[in-house]
Amino acid sequence: MKRARRAAPGPLAVLGLLLLGALPGLWMVLLRREAAAQQEPEPRSPAGPSPGRWGWRRSPAARGEPGGGGQKTFRALLAVPSAGREERGGEGRFAAPGSSTPADAAFPVERGIFWSRELEEQVPPGFAAEEAAAWLSAARAARVASLEQGGCGRSSNRLARLSDGSRACVRYGINPEQIQGEALSYHLAGVLGMQERLPPMALALVEARGRQWEPVREELRGSHWAEGAVVSLTRWVDNLTAVVAPAPWGAEAGAGRRLQPLSAGELGGLPPSQLVELVQWSDLILFDYLTANFDRLVSNLFSLQWDPRVMRRATSNLLRAPDGGLVFMDNEAGLVHGYRLLAMWDPYNEPLLRSVCVFREGTARRVAELHRRRSAAAELRRRYRAREPLWARLGFLSERQAELLQARVDFVHRHIAHCRAQAAVL
Repeated sequence: MKRARRAAPGPLAVLGLLLLGALPGLWMVLLRREAAAQQEPEPRSPAGPSPGRWGWRRSPAARGEPGGGGQKTFRALLAVPSAGREERGGEGRFAAPGSSTPADAAFPVERGIFWSRELEEQVPPGFAAEEAAAWLSAARAARVASLEQGGCGRSSNRLARLSDGSRACVRYGINPEQIQGEALSYHLAGVLGMQERLPPMALALVEARGRQWEPVREELRGSHWAEGAVVSLTRWVDNLTAVVAPAPWGAEAGAGRRLQPLSAGELGGLPPSQLVELVQWSDLILFDYLTANFDRLVSNLFSLQWDPRVMRRATSNLLRAPDGGLVFMDNEAGLVHGYRLLAMWDPYNEPLLRSVCVFREGTARRVAELHRRRSAAAELRRRYRAREPLWARLGFLSERQAELLQARVDFVHRHIAHCRAQAAVL
């Protein structure tokens, strides 16, 4: 007896079975996509330092790379959203210090990486070129009427009262390279277009029987200065006050021993006077990187290893004038002395430079020109020889130091280009 044959399932039944079997797999794919979307990291901001042994790690500059990752850029944090400008009907004028207009009612950054012209117009003028030239001419011709201890740093320095009634700090270096570094840093600031932030400085030759020093011959004997030594005369400025570093370089840097950049929310509450100060800080950090000056903010950062509150205290060799202008004081650690100690201090100077991605356009333009012409040392030499009569007494940079200066200019130029590229994609 034959069994009846079962009918084969139709095509619709087969399709239904296939779909039923595929449902678990499709469900797993959807779950994985949802989980991946929840775990997707936010876009990484441009370069920033990472904590290392002392809270800092050597940045990619050791490999000649201007980029990096992980930290928000200073430029991105200071940019005001374009939608805000559209709602106001275009670019607004920057509110003057003391104005009741909120800081975010103006656009502080132009073309992604440059401080706005309106903002730069609010920066105090500092030491005008004509004023500085007049003081230098008078100081070189004046006689030293008296020398006093105190008020000018090291115990070997003196506060001088000149015969024209003005006062000057007379700095006697522990070794000649400190006075050379002071002089070269002053004239490099002129090459970069930021000399107005440094008090006028001239060199002088100590000669007890010479006309300039004859009135203080007895004081010179007590100073233990060597006859024929070269010292610097720096204009004394009254009523200067201490400066505590603002964010992202201030107290926040001390909490975790790393740079803590400004948050976008904090920017909206900044008064115009603080934005004006940040313009000056951007020049200062670029200047200290080029000169490898470790005796300012870098020395504070270095001290974090044993003093976690140091960033809440005054920044070394930086003071504020009554009009709010910053004064870059005592630059003798720059260039000559600083270049001998790059391995020790660049782990601090490089992250500081990377924390700035907004610049004065004039500063960036001068850096670009020095990079294009490869003329940093030549421009500095030309200016130094033309404006300092005693330049030959201390000499100029060595060939190796001149190469280091150009290399640091090139690195700053690449960093600015990196900031510009990052701004283009935001």
